[in-house]
Amino acid sequence: MASTGARCRVRAEAVGATGYLGCVFYWRQRQEPEAGRYGVEWAFTDRHGGVSQGHYGSLNLGAGVADDPAAVAENRSRVARSLGLAPAKLRFMSQQHGCDVHTVHPGQEHSGSPDVDGIVARGTSQGVAALVADCTPVLLVDRSVGLVAAAHAGRPGMMAGVVPATVQRLRDLGAVSLEAIVGPSICGRCYEVPLRMREAAGAVSPVTPAVTWTGTPAIDVAAGVVDQLTELSVPCSWVPGCARESEDLYSYRGEGQTGRYAGVVRLLPPLGGEAA
Repeated sequence: MASTGARCRVRAEAVGATGYLGCVFYWRQRQEPEAGRYGVEWAFTDRHGGVSQGHYGSLNLGAGVADDPAAVAENRSRVARSLGLAPAKLRFMSQQHGCDVHTVHPGQEHSGSPDVDGIVARGTSQGVAALVADCTPVLLVDRSVGLVAAAHAGRPGMMAGVVPATVQRLRDLGAVSLEAIVGPSICGRCYEVPLRMREAAGAVSPVTPAVTWTGTPAIDVAAGVVDQLTELSVPCSWVPGCARESEDLYSYRGEGQTGRYAGVVRLLPPLGGEAA
């Protein structure tokens, strides 16, 4: 998976007359378009370079955490424009910890955030995003047919099958050559759970049972997500990092009242133009 980006704290460049945006990415990668093959730009934000204050400082992208709505709107705008999108063209979800998936159709007007945990878009006109603060963000793309998706996989969503459901929606829409990036989330050493909960997760994915730093039962949700993608024959890369251990990411378990970072993805038109 060739990359023109870099891992960890990649600062956004100025965009047109809007000046320096300041938002920072934990990880960002750009794959250039080719003849008949879409390019892709995908990234995981961190908590730096925004305008939120206090517990939410500073690049909080979550609209449901009691942050100033104007600050959240500005933060989302900065991220969208750093990807070359108008703010309304970066589509977020109202996440439910379930497995429902929404499809955004080309030219569809923005009508709020759907109550889902997977979102799919076709073509280059819109990007998609998944918000997290310990949960696992998953980004998927098919560069041959022009499809992208973002999924929010917490423990309930991973167990309910939000990643397989998102992959199935992409394939129903014609995806034939998927690839995925799994973003940073809380690690198995930091996600302590009751033993019965660990056993239930292990019944869904045998790689999820883990042990904390102190030897108590835990779950590695991201490992389960990677396992599910592998079972579905979707090649993936896993960006390292633990939300609870990193000062650059938001962690609900670590902080309680806190913001949300995001996985974001958009397509770039293939050389020669996008098919009608």
